[in-house]
Amino acid sequence: MRRMEQPKPLHPLVTLIDYSHVKVSLADAGNKFSLGFYKISFKTSFSGQVKYGQGYYDFEEGGLAFLAPNQIVTMSDNQNGYEGYSLYFHPDLIRNYPLGSAIQKYGYFSYSVSEALFLSEKEKLVVAALFEAIANELDHNIDNFSQDVLVSQLELLLNYSNRYYNRQFLTRKSVHSDIIDKLNVYLSNRFDSQKSTLSGLPTVQEVSDHLNVSPRYLTDMLKSLTGYNTQQHIHNQLIEKSKNILSNTSQTIAEIAYKLGFEHPQSFNKLFKQKTNLSPLEFRQSFD
Repeated sequence: MRRMEQPKPLHPLVTLIDYSHVKVSLADAGNKFSLGFYKISFKTSFSGQVKYGQGYYDFEEGGLAFLAPNQIVTMSDNQNGYEGYSLYFHPDLIRNYPLGSAIQKYGYFSYSVSEALFLSEKEKLVVAALFEAIANELDHNIDNFSQDVLVSQLELLLNYSNRYYNRQFLTRKSVHSDIIDKLNVYLSNRFDSQKSTLSGLPTVQEVSDHLNVSPRYLTDMLKSLTGYNTQQHIHNQLIEKSKNILSNTSQTIAEIAYKLGFEHPQSFNKLFKQKTNLSPLEFRQSFD
């Protein structure tokens, strides 16, 4: 706060920064730092990029970005690009509330740089009102109800963000359908190659890296559009592949299991029966 020439926070565990009152020093451009706080940035008309990790947030449309504690951020060199607000809150603010454990369900704190929440004009008005309500509460003298009110307001903001992310998954369905298509092609090629035999079953991290999306974003997007998380999607594709092999080849169950990446044939048998209510052998015999 001192480097941005901001006054002392009104509350010891939460503060709201209005960037129209911030002096950004270009001498800090490129500096990396790690926050011990959660951060929610609301950019109303950001014309530039903020580097985070190996990529950038692009806020030309305006929207919300979320950072969890201990993530690395690089200071921007765009002095004209700061319009909006940033809400910082310490984990201790919510630690003794249900939100302290429930915050893990808000997966967007784990999303990567290209997965910011872009808001419609109507959504921006709702978010702006929530930020204004938090600002008004912080302007009051701290009393026995201050933390309860702030945590409630914060949870409301997070729930609206969940709603808007779900809308984003649906309204950008063509983009996400392309991601799902690429995922399915990758899994199909993976199962057809020798890599599964050598490396085991595909992992969520592996497919996320291939698609250049964060694991949590991929899971949330798939669940919104298909009803299945990434691990379940991998298993579903694996079972479909195994059905083709079982019905069109004479390979043994063990050979198929090893080909698909299972370390033990028993694990393949268990997953197949769990998904189809038949053992692999029973499925094969149904074609005789």
